Amino acid sequence: MIVKRLAIVGASGSIGRQTLEVARLHADRLRVVAAAAQADDAFLAEVAEALSLEAVALDDEAAAERLAARLARQAPRTRVFAGSEGVRRIAAWPAADMTVSAAWGAAGLDATLAALEAGKDVALANKESLVAGGELVMRAARRTGARILPVDSEHSAAFQLLAGREDELRRLWITASGGPFRGWTVEAMRRAAPEDALRHPTWRMGARITVDSATLFNKGLEVIEAHWLFGLDYDDIAVVVHPQSVVHALLELRDGSFLAHAGPPDMRLPIQHALSHPERWAPPVAPLPPDKWGILSFEAPDLEAFPALRLAYAAGRAGGTAPAVLNAAKEEAVLAFLDRRLAFTDIAACVAHVLAEHETGPAGTLEAVRRADAWARERARVWIAARGPGAPGDGM
Repeated sequence: MIVKRLAIVGASGSIGRQTLEVARLHADRLRVVAAAAQADDAFLAEVAEALSLEAVALDDEAAAERLAARLARQAPRTRVFAGSEGVRRIAAWPAADMTVSAAWGAAGLDATLAALEAGKDVALANKESLVAGGELVMRAARRTGARILPVDSEHSAAFQLLAGREDELRRLWITASGGPFRGWTVEAMRRAAPEDALRHPTWRMGARITVDSATLFNKGLEVIEAHWLFGLDYDDIAVVVHPQSVVHALLELRDGSFLAHAGPPDMRLPIQHALSHPERWAPPVAPLPPDKWGILSFEAPDLEAFPALRLAYAAGRAGGTAPAVLNAAKEEAVLAFLDRRLAFTDIAACVAHVLAEHETGPAGTLEAVRRADAWARERARVWIAARGPGAPGDGM
């Protein structure tokens, strides 16, 4: 039996930890050889010791020093790297067959590119890589022949449904749970606290992506991601709200029929599919048979209450640096909301303001994407500071 060797970037996050669970479940098929994270030296030290990792890295250099000191005693054969260059080294680790790109936000773009440029297949959980640098990522994959296997549940479902049916496709539908604020009024959301936004009804995710789900920005980013992954026009990608989160994607075919991909709302399932493709292994979670689905419902998203989806479509269609600007402004606004410096409805208002100020340019180089990202963050910070802590949002 061939053992696939993995490097994990974003190992301490929700997807990274669940990837480690899947690797432990299939220890006869998967071996983690390298891992990187942002700053959690204690967690990464435990993983390095338990799995005898070849190499680890932390973006935070002080945390990397602490990690190096501990591993010098506990796991002296594990190499320790620091900073963004260290994370890139893990992403392109020579002994790895596949890199799991699971860091949050635009910071994950460097790792995704490093892995692809080294010819590594990438299990992609960092959707921002494609949102901010889709042209760069797809170009790198074509140049080296590396594969991109989607980890997002919706894109994993679409990937499985689309195989051999591209010519039959009329439209791809990706589902959204609606998040914790489905059915709320704009006024109620304006008063929402971070604790309210973090009570996701179906998915277990990190704080920032859970807020992205609450605004529907997450779904907007997934639309842009689907455009790059599957080569679809934006008019051929639709979103439908499905609160039960059992159906993850649907294909609308030319003859008017639909094919759906269904499964339990658990990220370990799409993670495992990316790692095992083209094989299918024993399930990492208990199956959810149809008689346990209950009543499934579908509805159109409310773009007045949740303008984030409309903003993402607009940025995607504008192309160039607009998606990178959308994402960077969104990341700054989400952090401000979690820090209680911004009202929930102001997240979309901030992004709309920054996009309106932006003059879209080409995004064909990493430097162009980085400039757009930095500009958007600065403009978002200025807008957030002017808004004031706890200021009520205008609801767009």
